[in-house]
Amino acid sequence: MSPEKENQLPGPYVPTLILHGGAGNITRKNLPPDLYEQYESSLLKYLDSARKLLDSGFSALDASVHAVSLMEDDPLFNCGRGSVFTEKGTIEMEASIMVASVDPDRDGRDGGSMAAEQKRGASVSLVRATRHPIQLAREVLLVQPNAKASSLHCQLSGPEVEEWGWREKGLERKDHSWFWTEKRWAEHLRGLQKDQMRDDNRPHSALAQVGSKTGPTHDEDNFLPSQGTVGAVCMDSWGDVVVATSTGGLTNKKVGRIGDTPTLGAGFWAESWEEPCAMSSTEPTVLVRGKAIMLTMKDRLTTAVNAGLGELLQACWPSMPTADQSDELLLPTGMKAAQATNLHWTGSLVKTQARPRTVPEMYYENTASSTKHKRASRRRAVAISGTGNGDTFLRTAACRTTAAICRFCTQGPTSNPTALAAAADMTAGINGEMQRSAGDRWEATGEGQAGMIGIEVCSDAYDSEGGPTAYTASKKPRLAGTVVSNFNCGGLFRAWVDETTGEGKVMVFREEYH
Repeated sequence: MSPEKENQLPGPYVPTLILHGGAGNITRKNLPPDLYEQYESSLLKYLDSARKLLDSGFSALDASVHAVSLMEDDPLFNCGRGSVFTEKGTIEMEASIMVASVDPDRDGRDGGSMAAEQKRGASVSLVRATRHPIQLAREVLLVQPNAKASSLHCQLSGPEVEEWGWREKGLERKDHSWFWTEKRWAEHLRGLQKDQMRDDNRPHSALAQVGSKTGPTHDEDNFLPSQGTVGAVCMDSWGDVVVATSTGGLTNKKVGRIGDTPTLGAGFWAESWEEPCAMSSTEPTVLVRGKAIMLTMKDRLTTAVNAGLGELLQACWPSMPTADQSDELLLPTGMKAAQATNLHWTGSLVKTQARPRTVPEMYYENTASSTKHKRASRRRAVAISGTGNGDTFLRTAACRTTAAICRFCTQGPTSNPTALAAAADMTAGINGEMQRSAGDRWEATGEGQAGMIGIEVCSDAYDSEGGPTAYTASKKPRLAGTVVSNFNCGGLFRAWVDETTGEGKVMVFREEYH
């Protein structure tokens, strides 16, 4: 972005975005140059269109919905007009959206932004006749909270929500012919033939010959799967991050099947939190709900005394669990004793930088109140969208798991918070959790295949000992987010803005296509 454009932005962050167009068993053999160029052209066009909105000061919510709406009109992708068919030959689409902000307390937020952040996420499923399911998900997200509990529903499905969108929100309705494409219908018929042959116990060699007139089969190397779920993750100049995802689901899925795309935490997630970013003291610390709490000398002495009492009781009462067996923390002075059964620790009696189980915030007291023990904090936000085998995303709660690794796990001798890139590698990368979850079914079916994109952003540090401090980034220099992508399968279609050149970039493999 040019300096002139940066100066026109209303907020202190550099806008950024990343898109995905599906992941799966993609190879150079089943992705010839002419087809790759179609994907490249479409993704670059949609990336540029959404980028212009962000650079003009539009919100991440506007830009992400805009990008996904464009892809929903493109038959290349498995969403909207390019959606796959159910086993009954019908269309059932899904879409979702979720928001988070690195600066949630800033002034000037409109009612829509506050409503979205209160609800955080919304999704729709079993959508059959709405041209842009992602726009329907957006309207569900922006319903203003009121006295009715229904105003905060996060997931809606079926004809009622569609009719509400057409009647009250002016969304566009399309008949069945709009969504029908020859390519997806051929996939549907081919799948039905193969299922019938399996039921008849036909040999594998016969299955491989199915669909010679309509295209190759899943058993051949030149099969391009329909795992073309699309997604956009955007960050605007205010540090708001939004993930928008849309899909037609799996080819020949059961009617009524709900996948990962409309399921919060599975196929999408966005979250922000406060975390420590530096320590001015060498005192040991423990992490509680992502906050570093220092153990004073008094705390450590108390812990040592408790340990000695534990050994004495063990000698008198052999059946009493040891510290290693009970796997619990003897709490430092100042923490509520009620936490003892709620915090989980591994190994010895007290381990610094270990990870507790989640405990209500009310149970915590700040034991690092000494003025010489100041600590710096910051706010951090992530937004993640997934594509691939939806059932694997559901079984592993993949996107929320990835965010949780960022929020609750530390790495290295300095115990730095885990970066989103490292967390995504643990879940969606090669030999990651999603691949391992498939077990011996890996590569025998599409199970375990996954691709993931995301954005991570951090605020400036601030001193929490100095009283209430606004979560506001410095104006100069502008802070930038980090775009992330990873996958464990043949390829992942993704498009983003290259930081070095400022130009849009598309890739499908780990190396350049050309």
